[in-house]
Amino acid sequence: MNRASKVTALAALLLVFSGIYAAWSGSPPSPAPNRSPPAALPAPSSPTAHALTAEDAAAYFDGMLPSAMASADIAGVVIVVVKDGQPLFEHGYGLADVKTGRPVDPDKTLFRPGSISKLFTWTAVMQLVEAGKIDLDVDVNRYLDFKVPPYDGKPMTMRQLMTHSAGFADASKDLFPPDLAHLKPISRMREVPMPARIFPPGTTPAYSNYGASLAGYIVQRVSGERFEDYVAHHIFAPLGMMHSTFEQPLPKGWSADMSKGYGTASGGAGPFELVQMPPAGALATTGSDLARFMIAHLQDGEFQGQRILGADTAERMHSLQFQPVPPLPGMALGFYQEPGNGHRVIGHAGDTRLFHSDLHLFLDDHVGLYISLNSAGTGGAGALGTGLRTLVFRGFTNRYFPAPAAAPLPTWASAKADGRTLSGDYIDTGRSEASWTRIRSFLLGQTKVTSDKDGVVTVSSYRGVNHQLERWREIGPFQYQAIGSASRMAAVVRDSKVSLIMRDDYPPVEALQPAPGALSAAWNLPLLYATAAILAIAALSWPLAAIIRRRYGHSFVVSGSAAMLYRLTRAVCCAYLLFGYLWYWLLTGGGHASSGSDGTVRLIQLVGVVCIVGTVAPLLNVRAAFSDPARSRWSRLSCLAIAAACLAAIWFTLSLHLITANIDY
Repeated sequence: MNRASKVTALAALLLVFSGIYAAWSGSPPSPAPNRSPPAALPAPSSPTAHALTAEDAAAYFDGMLPSAMASADIAGVVIVVVKDGQPLFEHGYGLADVKTGRPVDPDKTLFRPGSISKLFTWTAVMQLVEAGKIDLDVDVNRYLDFKVPPYDGKPMTMRQLMTHSAGFADASKDLFPPDLAHLKPISRMREVPMPARIFPPGTTPAYSNYGASLAGYIVQRVSGERFEDYVAHHIFAPLGMMHSTFEQPLPKGWSADMSKGYGTASGGAGPFELVQMPPAGALATTGSDLARFMIAHLQDGEFQGQRILGADTAERMHSLQFQPVPPLPGMALGFYQEPGNGHRVIGHAGDTRLFHSDLHLFLDDHVGLYISLNSAGTGGAGALGTGLRTLVFRGFTNRYFPAPAAAPLPTWASAKADGRTLSGDYIDTGRSEASWTRIRSFLLGQTKVTSDKDGVVTVSSYRGVNHQLERWREIGPFQYQAIGSASRMAAVVRDSKVSLIMRDDYPPVEALQPAPGALSAAWNLPLLYATAAILAIAALSWPLAAIIRRRYGHSFVVSGSAAMLYRLTRAVCCAYLLFGYLWYWLLTGGGHASSGSDGTVRLIQLVGVVCIVGTVAPLLNVRAAFSDPARSRWSRLSCLAIAAACLAAIWFTLSLHLITANIDY
């Protein structure tokens, strides 16, 4: 092979591996060319608010949802609007069961609203706070029968659990167990592996299902009632929520009213989704029942003469408690603040694999909005921040609570310098650091922030409801507005160092942090491409060279120990490629990662151990090549490149925790 052919082959392989990575990680398309923003945008005309009536709401949703559902292949949607202490609009669109044609009925059809379940857990906590049985600011170990270790000597409090600032790493293993045999009751909370604490408590937003379940376990221990029974007796019963339950499986006779869940309406229905940590997401409920819960919170804890919270307690629960990136919305106690055109809005989203839901309370307007989809749909229809439910919320807000006209702020004077300060690679605070899932956060899931010559910033993971990359214009010190929309973004910067970046229309339970330099994708991804290409060339050249030698009658030019090292080196390259492919297979769903895949993970890790030990062969092969004067320069360089690629593979294996003693995640 001549030099040009070698370069061509290497370039082709690099393109192949780049394509594989793009398909694997869902790499976004390149942004459109940057265009300089004007110093100030023209003032918009003042919009006119529609009167929020049942007739107008029906016209709005009827005109929007059926076509949107058909376009996104969504089977069914339930919509509820409450106003001034009464249900204003409740309607089911589409089907709860595609096979039988059963329609969605807001009074009868059960949906799984996912993490909206947490609002019931937090309400239960506040009931016990009101009763003097829980203190929001003492060490939670006071209420537990196992110990949560302190972080740098600092205890964890209930307030931190309720604001997702307790510092837990993400934990997703067995969140949706495959069957009842793998489902642990909340009474066995001490058996659930505790996620690592990766942030000082009270400092950093990091969403935690484990933290919410820990709070539910405390409710059970302090009250002396099963968590499921406590919520039924103290929240469902007073509110008359007769079609709501945390029980898994559903109570006898309830399954007939349960909506099926779908990836797409045209696909088959999925199974009833079990949730490993019930306080975090096991609620099954109807739209009409959730209307009662929304009204109770909008009326400071009261519904039709029944109280689930005192007025002062409810107001405390709804007020700002933790604001990680001022001036953007922050966390109340369990609820999070949301942008509402200047109106005070709190809410919560909820997602299972199949159901996708949002709940919003316009506190001062005494209006609530709930939407739940029983399908993920196509094109990210169920996605948080960019999907159909976000379109509904924004459209509803702009229709009934439009923002007053205001002159746009001019571009901030230091936009160019501040854009350079923000530029770099970032990782989510909601991440796992201790396990092999680190590969998602630290390699495949990094966000890239860039700035153009005018200081307009793009954030690779921040997209609008049209799924297009947004461009952000600085309107204050490290405060940005999306060009063409009302979305805001801000950063916390001290001494020219960025600590957090957030946007206002994403829940304030996660933020972006600068990626550690050693793990920045800026140099790790090119190294990964080069490593994969070199290993692939070395592995493929082994059989190809043998075929060519046989075809033309050439003999193998090395013998003895040198020949053995050559073969062992190629075998190690093949083993590394197998190791990488097996992780790809597991991460993309082929292995269905769960507790049931622990044995699979261990086998994959065993392949990695063999690779690391086997790297001795490529290193010895380098020594043999350089000590043999008959070897060509190309032979020596190829041996050196292969050894370097194997060492780089070891770097990825260790830095991404692909081989660890603990495989919980």
